[in-house]
Amino acid sequence: MKVAFNLLVLGAEITAEHAPVLERLKALGYDGVEVPVFSGDTKRYATLGALLRDIGLAPATAGTVPPEANPISADAAVRARAQEHHKWLVDCTHAMGGTIIAGPVHSPVGRFTGFGPTPDELTWCVEAMRALADYAAPAGVLISAEAVNRFECYVMSTMAQASAIHRRVDHSNYGYMFDTFHANLEEKDPVATYEVYHREINHFHISENDRGVPGTGHVPFPAHFDALRRCGYDGWLTVEAFGRSVPELAGATRVWRDLFEDRDRLFADSIALIRREWQAAGERVAATGVMA
Repeated sequence: MKVAFNLLVLGAEITAEHAPVLERLKALGYDGVEVPVFSGDTKRYATLGALLRDIGLAPATAGTVPPEANPISADAAVRARAQEHHKWLVDCTHAMGGTIIAGPVHSPVGRFTGFGPTPDELTWCVEAMRALADYAAPAGVLISAEAVNRFECYVMSTMAQASAIHRRVDHSNYGYMFDTFHANLEEKDPVATYEVYHREINHFHISENDRGVPGTGHVPFPAHFDALRRCGYDGWLTVEAFGRSVPELAGATRVWRDLFEDRDRLFADSIALIRREWQAAGERVAATGVMA
């Protein structure tokens, strides 16, 4: 198990100016960071990757797609731009030294038609995800598509929807993410749902029900950690907490207020929760001898 922090809380563009914060994350015990890749070229991310290596943090990419490069658009030219955007995400991730792209790469956040996904949209989504996974494989970059709640996305909001697309993509380099915030909204029993689909899930986000400090709300983290331990999860546990530093994202995710008082306390309390609950869950599972 490795612990990371999603850097969207700092802004949309991570640079050398953030080095003191990155060093603080390393000092607190984080193994890596999830870097937003929204703009720029491979040279920028190669430079950032070198900085992260010097500090001792492994990078992952937090990726999205803009409306003008929508993979499920009815316009073939827009879908072609989506494919180029996906390739750019892979190239930037590879230049940075990252090995996973995690996020809603299947469709733009905050874009709706007023209906659920059509058969054509689902087919275009599957085709886009398969092409993305295929392009990323030689670079050693894994894809983890994020199921995003129905208020932000309409194509992939539940684990069942993510699994249905996963089965159609049918690519060893493609999986999907479990996020405790989205699952809290969309799943009848989030913990049980994780256990049902855990073999297809290749990334895990730790996020409180209000997107603030994990452990201060009602997400049942002890039960989640028990499930992770029972299922033998050994990937990234990435903390995701949102602020208002990225106006476009704040608008799409409806973040209108500050969700934590102190950023350093957010960093420290989050990793303390993960280390504590991971150890306690290991002890509980070992005592019961029950594995999924």
